[in-house]
Amino acid sequence: MKATMILITILSLMATTLFAQKSKAELAKATQNPLAAMYSLPFQNNTTYGYGDFNRAQNVLNIQPVLPFSLSSKINLINRIILPVITQPSFTEDKSSTGTGDISWSAWLSPSKASKIIWGLGPVMQIPTASSSEFGSGEFGIGPSFVALTMIDKWVAGIVTNNVWTFGDKEENKFIFQYFINYNLPDAWYIVSAPIMTANWNASSDNRWVVPFGGGAGKVIKIGKLPININAQVFYNVVKPDGIGDWQSRVQVQFLFPKG
Repeated sequence: MKATMILITILSLMATTLFAQKSKAELAKATQNPLAAMYSLPFQNNTTYGYGDFNRAQNVLNIQPVLPFSLSSKINLINRIILPVITQPSFTEDKSSTGTGDISWSAWLSPSKASKIIWGLGPVMQIPTASSSEFGSGEFGIGPSFVALTMIDKWVAGIVTNNVWTFGDKEENKFIFQYFINYNLPDAWYIVSAPIMTANWNASSDNRWVVPFGGGAGKVIKIGKLPININAQVFYNVVKPDGIGDWQSRVQVQFLFPKG
């Protein structure tokens, strides 16, 4: 936690000296583009309610820094690293335990020149950092990842998807698909729907998919010169495996450090 606060402080000083000219409205739209040339540090908290036989909540806090780099005048490399901190209910006892999951690292190559369709393509890797088998397979994995989006007036819409195969005793085969639709309002407010759909291809067909539907709202604010994107969403799981609750919520606080 101390290291995280030091990182936020350093990046905050960078934002103060270099990025004060960015308006909140510009930043709101930029936050909705996963391929934006902007350093950011999101803390995304996802809660699923009614989990397991004891009707407890599963909580996953994703710490997911985004680090863009320019490889040439035409190509950017956008790195997104996701470290999950998981509170997992027990299926056999009325208690929960907390630990870290496996890291997911996506590296998208994307054209630096803007066009009507913005896209990125590259590998996604699973790094075995799970603190125990409760929180992840602890296996190395790799697969393809793809991002595409468009911006039309006040609208930003697109998809993020990947599939990971792991190498080890569990041999996971898992798929993630997220669509996102944003409508930007005055004063850096916006409406958003960005559910994350997942599939475990190794599970039976009745327990393979989690398909949520819903949305929420957000706003970009500034504390001093540091811009922060805050949003909250609620989802209903229209398809889900046995033992998973009907409702999810998501709250995200994202510290923004645009490159220019």
